[in-house]
Amino acid sequence: MAGDGDGFDEFYAAAYRRIVGQVFALLGDLHEAEDVTQDAFAKASFHWSRICTYDMPEAWVRRVAFNQARNTARRARRGLVALARHGPPAQVPAISSDRVDLHRAIRQLPSRHREVLVLHYVAELPLEEVARQLRVPLGTVKSRLNRARKALAQRLGEHREGVQHA
Repeated sequence: MAGDGDGFDEFYAAAYRRIVGQVFALLGDLHEAEDVTQDAFAKASFHWSRICTYDMPEAWVRRVAFNQARNTARRARRGLVALARHGPPAQVPAISSDRVDLHRAIRQLPSRHREVLVLHYVAELPLEEVARQLRVPLGTVKSRLNRARKALAQRLGEHREGVQHA
């Protein structure tokens, strides 16, 4: 990253507001304009030793910001086209506090235990398929699943039978 001694900070202070204003005029969204401009300046700081030799380093940053703004606008249009074609997403039901507690407890487990729980209970894969996808023996999957259930039961303070249907 560029530092005080190489002129980047002065360049940034002098050009940032101008470029944000120009990108804002292009996008019509100040928050997005600031994000795009920050990204452009981050790239400029990374390559500052080369960019500072340009006749107009601000033009380089503006071009990068405008390119990013165009990409942002393109993504937004694609999202609108998808929304028009498929309609709004299905209404997602509210999450119960029990479900939040369950997810919190799952996040505390080691990743190898989370993987088997998700593949078996969420993706509804048979244990043989879980073993194949994780590239581990079936016995390892069974052992991890057993340990994961016990750990969940302990974290949730419930009997093991209540956790199996998570």
